Amino acid sequence: MTLILTQNKKEDLMKFIVNSTALLRELQKLNGVISSNNTLPILDNFLFDINSNNMTIIASDLETTMMSTISVEADVDGKITIPARILIDTLKTFSNQPLTFIVNTETFGIEMSSEMGNYKLAGQNANEFPKTPKLNGSSTTTIKGDILANAINKTLFASGNDELRPVMSGMFCELSSEQITFVATDAHKLVKHTRTDISSDKTASFILPKKPLTILKNNISDDADIKLEFNDTNALFTFNNITIICRLIDGKYPNYEAVIPKENPNKLTIETASLLSSIKRVSIYANKTTHQIRLKIAGSELQITSEDLDFANKAEERLSCQYEGTDMEIGFNSKFVIDMLNNIGAEQISLEMSAPNRAGIILPLDGLEEGENTLMLVMPVMLNN
Repeated sequence: MTLILTQNKKEDLMKFIVNSTALLRELQKLNGVISSNNTLPILDNFLFDINSNNMTIIASDLETTMMSTISVEADVDGKITIPARILIDTLKTFSNQPLTFIVNTETFGIEMSSEMGNYKLAGQNANEFPKTPKLNGSSTTTIKGDILANAINKTLFASGNDELRPVMSGMFCELSSEQITFVATDAHKLVKHTRTDISSDKTASFILPKKPLTILKNNISDDADIKLEFNDTNALFTFNNITIICRLIDGKYPNYEAVIPKENPNKLTIETASLLSSIKRVSIYANKTTHQIRLKIAGSELQITSEDLDFANKAEERLSCQYEGTDMEIGFNSKFVIDMLNNIGAEQISLEMSAPNRAGIILPLDGLEEGENTLMLVMPVMLNN
């Protein structure tokens, strides 16, 4: 796609021509960064920065900055910020066609011309847009797109939303020369996802926030090589024509290894799909506050029950399973178990337990790549007999 840019110094005009479809595609990628309640009004805009033969488009909410680059044909350089919402809404209505932008660099007025007509809108001075963070003293590692997307999918759902405990609201990354470990927890559930086929020259750990990870997951292609650069305060992801920079969550991550029970003699093996659909049905009849379900395991039979005494609702299902261990009754929050089974990516799972008041461990028995390990932990709830 070609972008032609000229500048009329006499009238302080900057002109560029861009393909509407190509521009919309890039803006839609970046739009997820723009917050609905920005503290600075200029953050409701995209920054367009034209330099040599490239146009870099930047969106930011101060915590996360994302940029994407389009090739241009330009005689001069220049930059302007353009309101995001009105620009995207307009571009969505166009068929594939060239658009001409004429910017008055003194008043920051913008005129956009299409095959159908002209549209005027007010931009802002690009110099007021927050500067993109630079990473000094950073370390670098490379991760394949499918591996990172898989790690985000399997862990991020387990992170918390408690503003008082910000360290639990992101994904903890632990890098070493042997492996990379991704962890997320909200103190009720925990996921630990390990890759022994990726390593880092430097041992390091940091907490990545939820928002940039969600944006990352939505934009990476499976075959992309993602360069991850990090220092004590920021992380930077580069792939294809996109860069995402985010501020790391400050604080010490809880000692997650300490809460994973090591001895779990009671092992239940079952098909994921049948267990998931059974819990989904039974949980409809559970108390709407606790979402409690009861698992009763005896021999090769699993009984799943729930009840809501306030409404006289009750449900019970029986499933056949493989079980090694003593007969057991344990309660779980059905929402947490459903989340885990939805994200585990295995046709068969093992549920390992030690006692009714200790955490249950869910492990995938298939669907793992070589070098990949996933462990999901769910805390029990007290059964009211």
